[in-house]
Amino acid sequence: MNYRLPLLLLLTLFLCVFACRNNHHAEEGTDEGGVRDLAQIKDSGELVVLTLYSSTSYFIYRGQEMGFQYELSEQFAKSLGVKLRIEVANNVSDLISKLLAGEGDIIAYNLPITKEWKDSLLYCGEEVITHQVIVQRSNGKTKPLTDVTQLIGKEVYVKPGKYYNRLVNLNNELGGGIQIHLVEGDSITLEDLMSQVSQGKIPYTVADNDLARLNKTYYPNLNTNLSISFDQRASWAVRKDCPQLAEAADKWYAANVISPEYTASMKRYFEISKSIPHSPILSLREGRISHYDHLFKKYAKEIGWDWRLLASLAYTESNFDTTAVSWAGARGLMQLMPRTARAMGVPPGKEQNPEESIKAAVKYIAATDRSLQAVTDKQERIHFILASYNAGLGHINDAMALAEKYGKNKTVWKNNVENYILLKSNEEYFTDPVCRNGYFRGIETYNFVRDITERYQSYKKKIKK
Repeated sequence: MNYRLPLLLLLTLFLCVFACRNNHHAEEGTDEGGVRDLAQIKDSGELVVLTLYSSTSYFIYRGQEMGFQYELSEQFAKSLGVKLRIEVANNVSDLISKLLAGEGDIIAYNLPITKEWKDSLLYCGEEVITHQVIVQRSNGKTKPLTDVTQLIGKEVYVKPGKYYNRLVNLNNELGGGIQIHLVEGDSITLEDLMSQVSQGKIPYTVADNDLARLNKTYYPNLNTNLSISFDQRASWAVRKDCPQLAEAADKWYAANVISPEYTASMKRYFEISKSIPHSPILSLREGRISHYDHLFKKYAKEIGWDWRLLASLAYTESNFDTTAVSWAGARGLMQLMPRTARAMGVPPGKEQNPEESIKAAVKYIAATDRSLQAVTDKQERIHFILASYNAGLGHINDAMALAEKYGKNKTVWKNNVENYILLKSNEEYFTDPVCRNGYFRGIETYNFVRDITERYQSYKKKIKK
């Protein structure tokens, strides 16, 4: 009997079934991972935005998502009638890889417009001009530099990377003479260098113009007018197969750039001062710190704090101004963020009522205290509570995790965890796997804890309990 024919028939049948199944799965894959342009985004009800952690794009502050690019993304998603979802990449290359892999719909970040990426990306939406600038003091004894040739003979402090490379090239173009100091230590960030320029500790550093402009809102005496590089166009981007989304982003940006929402976002990050002018103690003779001492005394008991410590916190937050509104939207005497105020029971419209503000702040401090029981020393825990009040608990947990990883005591603030909150503005550290909350401008929290505790000691000497 010849078995070859039936075997051939069975083999043919098996191959047909296998091919059909593979074809079916391939078609399913095409449906799931195919083109996701404007129509598909609207059908899904969600816009997935890719960005990077930074002080100008996206970060978490006191538990809330913030950042200039984040706010623009919110405005764009709202214009499309969809919800916003943020996905954070590790760096620019990762940002583009995620976009091309379909892990996001649009890049909301100042992505340099280059020939290298034009074949795979459609640039769209917000377009800006970026360049590097010299950061210098504007109110010192020395007149600000106005021409790059004046850098000859001057000391400029820079971090490794693009700023150092540009300065070396500029020095070669000028025939030498710029005294370039390369600052390689991880503990010193670009924000630190700009702070040191403001304080007169170093004369010059280099930064991108948008980052320099943002830091000028913290340090008003900075001058950022001298450019040292060619202009670089930068923009948002989508995949080549999303022309409708690109067109929608272009139309939205052209209309939105003159809107009140865009103007408010621009002012919030690049114009409104982040520093609060402070006044002295109300009356040493009468033993008073502020008009609200009776409220500090009333509510400090609920958390076992010295009322003068609570007063020191309020002074740092608002200078005892009940009408104060911060750049981030925190309100009132204790500067609670709107979401926190609601969660702590502040009635709508009462955010600037001093008693409601203090009562809610004490409630928030008590909740934070319960979350920090790993810090067993009660006095030490106060440092962590103050830091969390300023930064949000997530960033403090990140700093504790970093301290533990690098062999420091994660339950001691000074010279231990405080060093790692500083490093959270350094990409090497905020992208570490132990960090869950990304970029943070830690220098503010570092100073915040020190200022409050030092002022508290001063109050204790001058004001009776």
